[in-house]
Amino acid sequence: METAMQPERNDTIAAIATPPGSGGIGIVRISGPRAKEVLARMFLPMSALVENFTPWHLHRGRVIDWNGEALDDALAVFMPGPRTFTGEDVAEIHSHGGAYLVQAVLESAIRYGARQAERGEFSRRAFVNGRMDLSQAEAVAELIAAPSREALRYGFNRLDGLLGQRTLELRDELEILRAQMCLAVDFPDEEVEGMEPAALCEVLDSVMLAVRRLLAGSRRAQIAQQGAQVVLAGAVNAGKSSLLNALLGRERALVTDIPGTTRDFLEETCLLDGLPVRLTDTAGLRDAEETVEQLGVTRSREKLSHADLVVLVLDGARLGDEGAAADACPDPAACEVLEAVGDTPLLVVWNKCDICMPKVFPPRWIGSRTCCAVSALSDTYVEELAATLRAVLLGGSAEAAPEDGLAPNARQSLVLENALRELEGLRADVVAGQPYDCCAVRLDLAASYLGEVTGLSSPAEVLNSIFAQFCIGK
Repeated sequence: METAMQPERNDTIAAIATPPGSGGIGIVRISGPRAKEVLARMFLPMSALVENFTPWHLHRGRVIDWNGEALDDALAVFMPGPRTFTGEDVAEIHSHGGAYLVQAVLESAIRYGARQAERGEFSRRAFVNGRMDLSQAEAVAELIAAPSREALRYGFNRLDGLLGQRTLELRDELEILRAQMCLAVDFPDEEVEGMEPAALCEVLDSVMLAVRRLLAGSRRAQIAQQGAQVVLAGAVNAGKSSLLNALLGRERALVTDIPGTTRDFLEETCLLDGLPVRLTDTAGLRDAEETVEQLGVTRSREKLSHADLVVLVLDGARLGDEGAAADACPDPAACEVLEAVGDTPLLVVWNKCDICMPKVFPPRWIGSRTCCAVSALSDTYVEELAATLRAVLLGGSAEAAPEDGLAPNARQSLVLENALRELEGLRADVVAGQPYDCCAVRLDLAASYLGEVTGLSSPAEVLNSIFAQFCIGK
């Protein structure tokens, strides 16, 4: 399998490292064997004592263009490799942040011997030069695009190498299994200790559990990165619109005592302690007679199928003590929601608890589902509800709790799923008594997939696709 483990080019690159537009400071970054030479040609230190750039020190001076004319009073720093981001010699010029000025500084660097960097080329050089694995390189872009504190945490843990280290540990366990299989295949008649099928399955079970835990974190990472779709559903007049307003902290949805006031879904975005959430208020579920309300109810049912979390809002004032003590759900709309959600996470909210807080709580028919009480109109327990919403959204899967902070992205999740599928097939083959030399094929594939997380066995086209999504200055 072709990999990009050696630098494709040994030239010097330059790019603007700060966002487009005007700002207080603009940074032009230069990386490569001629970084110091380019810097010396385009930057004149103010102090006559500076004859050679002291590594890792900021120097004040004038940036000059290719005609020798001064562009700006700026700061410059030279950082020798290999202990730099790219592993190469790196120079940076920190000028004032005018859009034209920063572009002029970049053009000077290019005129004096650098080349315009491609998208993600700095990070790719860091990967190629062994300064970071592929999961860390991806984390650079994810940190830049992080929309929430949770996304920052997951991205930073990947940047710190935690995910790459864990997958390499699992790959090493598979390498030990491979060695044991080779012993059994190469020396079948010798007194060489090989791994029995039962012991082999025990190791496979351990590795598969660890992979499932990593995959359990992928849903959390996706929600932290992209936000979660939370759908408020239930009967008419249950208080869904009031609950939306309470969570938003402002009057966004129209609230009346007239059943069927909400005739179409309404979406608003909010943050739950740093977690981005799209709240969707839907029309009450019932057999509507009016055409417009019928369309709204149909859309409500469609929204249920696309939710990351469904909040079933109950009208506590209408259900009362009898509804809470019942063994079967007494609310037709609630019954419909419970049937429709399937495997989608569900949170049951007993609204209007200021009117009726039942003696039996949570209601018997809710079973083991998460339930909380709230009064949307009086803001009672609304903060507790928001905390519960966040906890349910970031909760683990039923199969395995996610490893804290180890949340693979979509690409990493895909290769982990492929590895898990091969391991499950391998275990089935071992239990069925298949020869070890046949089983080793699946083991090799699983190890290769795990290696793709860190880039050990990633095809060049995969690397090209990943780094093409980066910004030019990173």
